[in-house]
Amino acid sequence: MKIEYGKIYSNYLGRDMEYKVYGHAGKPLLAIPCQGGRFFEFEDMKMLDVYAPYIDRGEVQVFTIDTIDWETMTNNGNPKWRIERHENWIKYIVEEALPQFSNINTNANGGYKMRFAVTGLSLGALHAATLLFRFPDNFDALMGFSGIYNNECYFGGYHDDLTYINSPLQFLKNMPADHPYLEKYRNSKIIICVGQGAWETETLADTKELQSILLTKGINNAWVDVWGNDVKHDWDWWYIQAAYFLPKFLNG
Repeated sequence: MKIEYGKIYSNYLGRDMEYKVYGHAGKPLLAIPCQGGRFFEFEDMKMLDVYAPYIDRGEVQVFTIDTIDWETMTNNGNPKWRIERHENWIKYIVEEALPQFSNINTNANGGYKMRFAVTGLSLGALHAATLLFRFPDNFDALMGFSGIYNNECYFGGYHDDLTYINSPLQFLKNMPADHPYLEKYRNSKIIICVGQGAWETETLADTKELQSILLTKGINNAWVDVWGNDVKHDWDWWYIQAAYFLPKFLNG
């Protein structure tokens, strides 16, 4: 497997942001780690072992990045500063990282440019869903496992325009029926999975609410899959889910 390491200086964040690229060609996939996770998490936790056959066949090229959740979501400081910092992280992804990653991927695919897929686990699923639903011109596929899709628990009673647009359950619910993004969602690949076992209570509730909103908006292509009572919020199940969904996500 071809692996490359790099850094991008982010003007939005005021520091270098590290990343890795796995693979030589294929669909570009941005992988968001778990809460507070680093760009090497998918590799260290062996999730890349599940992706390896698809990477080696040139079906997918995986880009892994850092979160800054310890500054934003899980920080106890001023909520206005925290959500503004989070929005700068979103801008770093869309305006700084993605153009560079797209150039890498386009060159790898012989000049053929593709929109990105995005995936995330746990809190990473919230970030991944936010990216697809806010930026469907950049992303056309989403795979989220064990996610919450509302940021209320991180910002409590504080609300402003930025907390709203980074909380899919809120902005999707209020999206008008004639919004042009809805048709883009209908032409996207959306896979959302959650278990009903340990530590999945909040994620199960959010997943069911997200499913209801998507159906209400006529987004019938979203595959929302609720697994059994033994399926817990942990890596051992995320490996199984990734192995099950990846061939469908990439090829089907």
